[in-house]
Amino acid sequence: MSTRPSSRETRLLWVSVFSLLCFLLLWEGLCRAGAVDPIFLPAPSQVLARALSMSDQGTLFYNVLASTRRVMVGFLAAVIVAIPLGILLGTSRVARAVFDPIISFLRPLPSMSWIPLSLLWFGITETQKYSIVFMGSFVPALLYVMEASRSIDPVLVRAARNLGANRWQVMREVLFPGCLPQILSGMKIILGLSWTCVISAELVASKEGLGFMIMNGKEFFQTDTVVLGMVLISFTVLVTDLCLRLLERWVLAWQR
Repeated sequence: MSTRPSSRETRLLWVSVFSLLCFLLLWEGLCRAGAVDPIFLPAPSQVLARALSMSDQGTLFYNVLASTRRVMVGFLAAVIVAIPLGILLGTSRVARAVFDPIISFLRPLPSMSWIPLSLLWFGITETQKYSIVFMGSFVPALLYVMEASRSIDPVLVRAARNLGANRWQVMREVLFPGCLPQILSGMKIILGLSWTCVISAELVASKEGLGFMIMNGKEFFQTDTVVLGMVLISFTVLVTDLCLRLLERWVLAWQR
C-alpha cells in the first residue's frame, strides 16, 4: 500500500504554507506601517535578525539544547515509571485502592507548585529542572496508561492465564502490546505538557534554556528575544512530536 501523500493532501499542505506566509506578511506590514509599536510586538524580520545574531554568538543552539535535554530526561523518567505502574493499577483493584488516594492528591497540583520544594531539595541544579518535568508529567502519563490498560479485552487476559501465563507474562505479552497504541498517543500529549513544565522551571530559576531566554528578554525590554523564545518553543515541540510520530510508525508497523 502506497504511503505517498495524495494530490489533495499536497494541495492542502500548500494552502497551509500560503496561509502562514500571508499571516507573516500581514504582521510585517503592520509593524513597518507603524500600526504596531515594536516594543509591544516586533516584526518577523526583527525576530529573524535577533535569531541570526544569537546564532552567531552561539547562545541560540545552547538554549534550545538545554531545554530539550531537560524535557527529555524528565519525560523519559516519568514514562519509564508510569508505564509498568499504570498497567499494574489498571489491572489490579487492590493496587488501585492503595495508590488512588496518593494519585488523587497529586493530580490537581500544577508543576509550578513543586518549584519551591524542589529548590529546597536540589537547589538551582539540573536535577531540580528534571524533577519539575517529572512531577508535571508523571501523573498524567500514569492516568493515560491506566485507562489504556483497562480498555484491554479481559477475555484475552483470561485466555493467557488459562494457558499458564503468570502476572508478569500477562503484562508483558498481552497488556503492554495491547495498550501500546493508546500509550504512544497519550505520550505525545504528555510531551507537550513536559515542555510547559520545563519553561515554568526555567522562568523561575535558570541560567540557560528557552524559559531563561524569554525572561531575560523581558527584563531588558527585548521583545524580539521574547517572541523568538516563543517561536523556538513551538518549533522544538513540533520537531520532538514529529520524532515521536516516526517512532510510533516504526513500533506500530503491524497496524498499517
